[in-house]
Amino acid sequence: MLKILAFGAAQCAASNRPLPGAETALIEYHRYFPGKSPDRRATETGLFVGSSIRDARPVQCAVREGVHPFSGPPPAGSALVRTLDNYKRMNELSKDAVQWLTIGDESAGQRVDNYLTRLLKGVPKSHIYRILRSGEVRVNKGRVGPDARLAVGDVVRIPPVRTAAPAFPGEPAPHHVRAGAALPILYEDDALIVIDKPSGLAVHGGSGIAAGLIEQLRAARPQARFLELVHRLDRDTSGVMLVAKKRAALVDLHAQLRDHGFDKRYQVLVRGRWRDAMRRVKLGLHKFSTADGERRVRVDDDDGQEAETIFRRQATWFDREPPLALLEAELKTGRTHQIRVHLTHLGFPLAGDDKYGDFAWNKELARSGLKRMFLHAQTLTFDHPVTRERMSFVAPLPPELARFIARLDAAPVATSDA
Repeated sequence: MLKILAFGAAQCAASNRPLPGAETALIEYHRYFPGKSPDRRATETGLFVGSSIRDARPVQCAVREGVHPFSGPPPAGSALVRTLDNYKRMNELSKDAVQWLTIGDESAGQRVDNYLTRLLKGVPKSHIYRILRSGEVRVNKGRVGPDARLAVGDVVRIPPVRTAAPAFPGEPAPHHVRAGAALPILYEDDALIVIDKPSGLAVHGGSGIAAGLIEQLRAARPQARFLELVHRLDRDTSGVMLVAKKRAALVDLHAQLRDHGFDKRYQVLVRGRWRDAMRRVKLGLHKFSTADGERRVRVDDDDGQEAETIFRRQATWFDREPPLALLEAELKTGRTHQIRVHLTHLGFPLAGDDKYGDFAWNKELARSGLKRMFLHAQTLTFDHPVTRERMSFVAPLPPELARFIARLDAAPVATSDA
C-alpha cells in the first residue's frame, strides 16, 4: 500500500498531467508523512531508483519492516481507498487494453485503415480514422496515415477500443452481427469460398444496412483470420459470389479481374422482341448522383468509362403481351449497373429493375408472381490463385425465377428467325 501511495504522490508532484487519483494520494501522503516530500520518502523506501522523481523508475521490492504507516486497512470509502481502486483499474487497463499485433501473410499489403476495419468489427469507421489521426495506432512504433500499406513482420499497436455494453442482460450490443442463415456454399478450399448469394442480401453493410454477406460470414466464422469480398453483386442480384480466405489469393484474383481473366455470365429476362442471336454492346457509362443522393449510371460515350457486354439469345416469348426474351449477358468489363443500363438504353428493360426498368410493367410482373429483379449471376470462371487450374462454377436459377420461366410457356417460340 505504501508503494502505491508513494507512487501516486510522487507522480502528482512530478507530472503536469497526473494519473487519476494521484492528487488525492499526495494529500493522503502528507497526512501520514507530515513534513516529508514525496521525492525523499519514495527514495527512502526503495520504491524508486534515480536522483529525482522525474528520472526515477519504480523497482519491485518489499517495503522495509517498520516503514508501513498503517496498523490496519484504511477506512472503507476513504480517499485512499478510492486512490487504490483507481490505481488497480489503471494497472489492469494498461495490461489488457493495448494490443501489439504482428502482421502475417494474410494481411500483408493491406491498407492499415482496412486492416483496422476488419480487426475492430462493429467499431464505426469515423472512430477508426480518429485513432489513426491522433497517433494512437502505430506501426513499428511510428505514426502512419490510413493509406499506409502493411508488410509481413510489421508490429501494429492497437489502442483500447470499447463498444457500448448491452442495456439489458442478453441484449446484443450495438453493431452486433448475427451469423444468420447458412449461406449456400458451391465450393471451398484453403484460398477461397464460392457462394451462391441469394437475392435481397447486400454483399456488405452500409447505407442503412446493418450487415451484409461478408459481415454474416465473418460472424459465422469467428476463427477465420481473413475473409474479404473478391467482387460485388447488387443486393437484388443472385448467383455466384467469390470470397478470398487469404490476402495473397485476393491480390491474385483482383489482378485477374483487372486483366479480364474472369468470365462472368448472367441470366436476364427482358421485355421486347430481341432478334439477334448475339449482340456486342460497347457504350460508355457515367456515374452520377440524383438530387436526393441516390447513385445512378447513364450512358455517356464522351465522359463515361468504357463498358462492354455481349448478349446471347436463349429463348423468346414473342406471342405474349408484352413479348419477352431470356438472354445470357457476358461481362467484358465490370462497371456499376452495366447490364441494366445497357439493356434500358437499347430499349429492352430488365424485368423487375426498380432503378432503370419499366415501373408499370414491374407492378404487373409482381402480380404475376415475379417480385424481384430477374438478374442472376449464373456462371463464374477464373484461374485458381494457387494451383492456376481453370475453374468454373454454376449457380442454377433460383426457384422463384425458374418457376416464372416455367409458367411463361412450355414451348418457347423458335429463336431461329423471330
